[in-house]
Amino acid sequence: MARRWAELPQVVKTPGQILGRHGVGCEGTHGVFPKCNLACTPCYHSRDANQVRVDGAHTLTHVANQMGLLRRLRGPRAHAQLIGGEVSLLAPDDHAAALSLMRAAGREPMSFTHGDVDEEYLDRLVLGPDGRPRFGRLSFAAHFDKFMFGRRGIERPASEAALNPYRQRFAAMTRAVGRRHGVRFFLAHNMTVTPANLGEVAAVVRDCHAMGYGMFSFQPAAFVGDDRRWHESYRQATPDAVWAEIERGAGTALDYRTFENGDVRCNRTAYGFYVGDRWYPFLDGGDPRDLAVRDAFFRYLGGVSFTGTPAPVLAVKLMRVVLRHPRTVPVAVGWLVRTLGRVGIGRLLRNLRHMRPLTFVMHQFMDAAAVAPAWELMQRGETADDPRLLETQQRLAACHYAMAHPETGTLVPACVQHSVLDPAENAELRRLLPLDPVRRRPAGRSGSPTAVAAPAAPAALPVPTTAGAACGGGRCG
Repeated sequence: MARRWAELPQVVKTPGQILGRHGVGCEGTHGVFPKCNLACTPCYHSRDANQVRVDGAHTLTHVANQMGLLRRLRGPRAHAQLIGGEVSLLAPDDHAAALSLMRAAGREPMSFTHGDVDEEYLDRLVLGPDGRPRFGRLSFAAHFDKFMFGRRGIERPASEAALNPYRQRFAAMTRAVGRRHGVRFFLAHNMTVTPANLGEVAAVVRDCHAMGYGMFSFQPAAFVGDDRRWHESYRQATPDAVWAEIERGAGTALDYRTFENGDVRCNRTAYGFYVGDRWYPFLDGGDPRDLAVRDAFFRYLGGVSFTGTPAPVLAVKLMRVVLRHPRTVPVAVGWLVRTLGRVGIGRLLRNLRHMRPLTFVMHQFMDAAAVAPAWELMQRGETADDPRLLETQQRLAACHYAMAHPETGTLVPACVQHSVLDPAENAELRRLLPLDPVRRRPAGRSGSPTAVAAPAAPAALPVPTTAGAACGGGRCG
């Protein structure tokens, strides 16, 4: 974390900055299963992504290699996303094996899906060959928006509201599987925002916040990926406009400066909880006493990993902090009293069964036309003179989301992966993993065709070292 803090550009070294003080950021896979079975507009995949077959052995090899490099360069603990195309196209056993590899590298994995999966798939993912649960906790990010075409039962959604039964179905299905097998699920809800659905964001928050999702993440569309699917003036859905709609749905202002994840031009985050139908922040950014709580959290608990830590181990860690720093007790008690006062004891008692944490997030991807030249300059050690490219460089340097390239021993920001590296990578994958893994020769004397296996994928993919392409993949990333 100290190294991560030292590498951050000065513009993001703010009092609320989380990077380098309570983690190193998020991580994601690439090139491990680029194929998806929905058609989306926009689509962040490069043109070749859906021409690559899903191959479990390839996935596991590259997940292991990428996680190994992330552990070496980013430390023993981080959140990592199993992402590429549609994760449920992996066989359940391969999916489970990939998650196990990520956990073995100290990562807390989250699988990205469009949510159009069956309960049987989740059962097979959760249970091992012995019929016992493989995991105590699973995390999914489910992407729903009306620009995703081909979902079963609703091929072309007419509105975001029309998707609410499908949002509800996925959340209810995971709860059912979790109850049946004693597994906890954490669910995040992702949604791409364009001018065509900007006005529906607030209703999605209002209608869906109680379905069981612990996070609602909104991504204003960017000019990245397959340019054949760019049909709108995406930049009319500005970050301010999207955030205002999220606030309208939450029914309150959302302070994204109390805690920051990287550059706020990329990420806005508001941590809090619902009591009934009202959302409250964990910390009130307008109260100096709560800001003092934030500073104490970074000072005394910054190095404590909460997610994925077994409860008994976490309890011991927290007790050690309290014993070494007794002043944390009155700080915590004061925060609890203030929070209870904001909520109100009466409301709290009436809604004890309807309390749940929920985080609001907005990720603003950058256009490939800016990322490619900015990254090329950074590779040469040059600072851009153009204000737009300089901002891009600053945001890349503060990127919260990294992807690993074991073949070069380097990490790259996700926007670089999608804008610069994905096209060549997916073109190579199309050659190595064609959709039809078997070529047919003319029939022999017996009348049966002779099968010839396609060549196996090598252990590592070649990665271009210069910024030569202008689009990339990663729909949900």
